[in-house]
Amino acid sequence: MEDTKASITAMAVALMRSVHTRFDPLPMINDPWSEKLVPDGVLELMIAGASSDASAADLPTQASADAAIRAHPAFPNVVLRARYTEDALHSAIRRGVNQYVILGAGFDSYALRVPSEYQDLQVFEIDHPATQALKQQRIAECDMQLTNSVHFLAADLAREELGDVLDRSAFDASQPAFFSWLGVTMYLTREANMATLAAVADCSAPASEIVFSYVDQSYFGQKSGADGEIFANLQQSVSSMGEPFLSGFDPQELAGELTQVGMLLQEDIDDSALLQQYDPSNRNGFQASDRSHIARAEVKA
Repeated sequence: MEDTKASITAMAVALMRSVHTRFDPLPMINDPWSEKLVPDGVLELMIAGASSDASAADLPTQASADAAIRAHPAFPNVVLRARYTEDALHSAIRRGVNQYVILGAGFDSYALRVPSEYQDLQVFEIDHPATQALKQQRIAECDMQLTNSVHFLAADLAREELGDVLDRSAFDASQPAFFSWLGVTMYLTREANMATLAAVADCSAPASEIVFSYVDQSYFGQKSGADGEIFANLQQSVSSMGEPFLSGFDPQELAGELTQVGMLLQEDIDDSALLQQYDPSNRNGFQASDRSHIARAEVKA
């Protein structure tokens, strides 16, 4: 991602969440806000970035745009990981956790739709300055109201330590926190991913949790079959937006790697299993696979 431009893929993810809320017969999340956070014309930019010969005649209607967004191979993962994460977050809140840190927050809308019973939750959104600036601009333009419990922390974590970023805020490192890190790890090198996980463990209290999504590392090779072809097409799509995939994790080695940075793996589940959990009859018609995973880990005492 260029330093001066907001993330196009973050905007695409926001559109996916809203389309799911409006379009699918069994919504797993209720997100009417994300679409409002994305500026007009972004979908057209996405189309232009994916096709060199896109013209005004190719611009989509609302119906065709919704269908195109829903047909994107990342769509099931975006929805499933959001539902899983918010379920895990609410479980943590019921156990007494009162701090939610969103790493790579993008155009996440949770701060706009915090359930009434969790209004005291302290939400810390951390993202690249360009992306966060556009999000805050859209919040102001749309006259969206946020409580004082929402904290925006603009930071490039490739250049600044997570602990230093949180130190600039009301974050209390002596109390457990819940971290989410969705749709980010595949855009970072393996070294950067491990450094971020280590930083979370270092700057948070024992029993803090993190939920993060990742791609099975085996798909970065020559994976055969239809799912391998879908992933290759997805790689090409994000690369055309200037945000290429760089790395994944090996599900068989993840627990050991987390132990090395001070965490205990609590759960690792792929999209196929999540779909069975949330929509066993697949009323939404998702094409989920085992390439995308979500992991939940706890900071060791």
